[in-house]
Amino acid sequence: MMMPTFSFLLPLSFFFTAAFSLTPDGIALLSLKSAVDDGGGNALSDWNESDSNPCHWTGISCMNISSFSELRVVGIAVSGKKLRGYIPSELGTLTYLRRLNLHGNHFYGSIPDQLFNASSLHSVFLYGNNLSGHLPPSLCKPRLIQNIDFSNNFLSGEIPKYLGSCRKLQRLILSRNEFTGQIPDGICSELSNLIQLDLSSNNITGFIPGDIGDLKSLSGTLNLSFNHLSGMIPISVGNLPLTVSFNFQNNNLSGEIPQTGSFSNQGPIAFLNNPFLCGFPLQRTCQINSTEIDQTVNNSSTTSKRRLSPGSIVLIAAADAAVVGFIGLVIIYLYWKKKDNHVCSSSSVNENKSPFCPCSRFPNPASEVELEKGGGSGSGSGRIEGGREAELVTIDKGLRIELDELLRSSAYVLGKSGLGIVYKVVLGNGMPVAVRRLGEGGEQRYKEFVAEVQTIGRLKHPNVVKLRAYYWSPHEKLLINDFISNGNLASALHGRTRIQPPFSLSWSSRLGIAKGTARGLTYLHEYSPRKFVHGDIKPSNILLDNEFHPYISDFGLGSLINITGAGAAQQDRWNPYQAPEARVGTGKQATQKWDVYSFGVMLLELLTGKSPESSSTSTEVQDLIRWVRRGFEGENLLSEMVDPFLLTEVDAKKEILSVFHIALECVEIDPEIRPRMKTVSENLGRAGT
Repeated sequence: MMMPTFSFLLPLSFFFTAAFSLTPDGIALLSLKSAVDDGGGNALSDWNESDSNPCHWTGISCMNISSFSELRVVGIAVSGKKLRGYIPSELGTLTYLRRLNLHGNHFYGSIPDQLFNASSLHSVFLYGNNLSGHLPPSLCKPRLIQNIDFSNNFLSGEIPKYLGSCRKLQRLILSRNEFTGQIPDGICSELSNLIQLDLSSNNITGFIPGDIGDLKSLSGTLNLSFNHLSGMIPISVGNLPLTVSFNFQNNNLSGEIPQTGSFSNQGPIAFLNNPFLCGFPLQRTCQINSTEIDQTVNNSSTTSKRRLSPGSIVLIAAADAAVVGFIGLVIIYLYWKKKDNHVCSSSSVNENKSPFCPCSRFPNPASEVELEKGGGSGSGSGRIEGGREAELVTIDKGLRIELDELLRSSAYVLGKSGLGIVYKVVLGNGMPVAVRRLGEGGEQRYKEFVAEVQTIGRLKHPNVVKLRAYYWSPHEKLLINDFISNGNLASALHGRTRIQPPFSLSWSSRLGIAKGTARGLTYLHEYSPRKFVHGDIKPSNILLDNEFHPYISDFGLGSLINITGAGAAQQDRWNPYQAPEARVGTGKQATQKWDVYSFGVMLLELLTGKSPESSSTSTEVQDLIRWVRRGFEGENLLSEMVDPFLLTEVDAKKEILSVFHIALECVEIDPEIRPRMKTVSENLGRAGT
């Protein structure tokens, strides 16, 4: 009887010996593997208890956390692996875990409260699973928690008020769950760093809290759609930044949509399917219910026969004031609607005045245009006295837009430079586009302008901003492009203003931006119709979406500026990203090797965090390049050259070194030595391997 017992204990003791050869982090990770129904299958096949170092396991990131070169787990990323199981509470023992990404699997059960004992957590992505239960009470325990995405699960209960204690929170995404109750008052004023808030597709009731206008850091989306919210939209929402897109559709909201601040930039889609909501931009005029007013007056008269209490007097006065105020709003609305029928001239913009019409719509680019009736689908035209007709031409057949719609859409200025003014324009269907005004000249070069624009419009690449339409008249030229929602790389690295902090881009995001930009430039250089040259590559021309996917913008502007005669402002303008040979002499034709050099300077900025924009001479830019070269000659430590944020965020020394070498090849003084952009893209694809 003793032999079977011994034979059973032998492998069990062997397992404990092997397990205890692992680091404590490795043992905690094995709890995740054991919590999955099939042990992770092939997805976690290399999570082996006999391996003493879990840092080589699939989806695991580690870094040194002390002078003793102790490797600790800082990241778990096993998303989209079809894993089915529960999330073990033992993951909370990973003291240095910063990023947990389990999205797109089949995890079920509740989110363990103990998970947030991992005090270094800053990002938790659990969306697209089958999780249920309430939000964990310890959710805000990690003081650096920044990103929470639990969307597309079966979580329930009320939105807890303790979320206000997540003071560093930047993204809170709880959409497509089963949350109920009201949005607590007071939490919005506490979340001063919040960039995105998405509570859509739940069962949330009650009013929109008045302090929602305190979310001054929002720059992406405020999405409260597909709930059961009621009452009026707080006027404080208008205090949010102009870049914020609202979505309040499919609720039970009522009353008039406020017309202040950022409300003027929203299209009608943001407010659809709220039966009692009225006012611009909905095609539903707010009306006074005369029956209710008569009842109020009769009740007030009856009450006045008796002794009125102070409270009743206040209510009657408030009702009178509301009626008078409402009539005033109707009069103002009719006045501005009448003013809308007059064309607002904006052929020139005074520096000290708003570039918009009084009606806060997009400025009319040609005051001489008389719109014809019955314009064709997706385009419009108008007759110009003594000259060619004005034209709005859609290059993308999927975009349906009329000239009249463009001129009267909500808009605001995104930026202004020697290359013209750029507006964000929200069309009538709620679709945002970016519109660039090129200038007023070039009326004698119509065919040349159209040919160039049509060529640019044929370019299609996921990393190049798409040109959708253009407008031409002797007095105005407009380009209508896709609107990219998350600013540009310069803002992401250094902040939009001196007050607003940067995004603190992770290394994976920076490398992804570099690779995407390289692919886009390779397409322009090698596969576009004329093997184009961009000629002005720099971080402010690399736009980013909400996933930090890069888009090359301002392509082809150089030739169009020359055609329209608006390029004088660009002469003698210092550009620290420009190749050395481009700065010698004038009238030189841009080459692809110019783009390679500019891309190399941008890579150095991604790596070091130092902006060449602060340099005033080419000598200072060369100093940056020489400083990096000296580092690789042994004079500077790598830790002194790399952006300090990257030292604490990732353990990717091999990748960073590879990208440094690629950047230095791109910024060679001799253009013949610089690699082709295709080679640069291929080398970036192999970085770190």
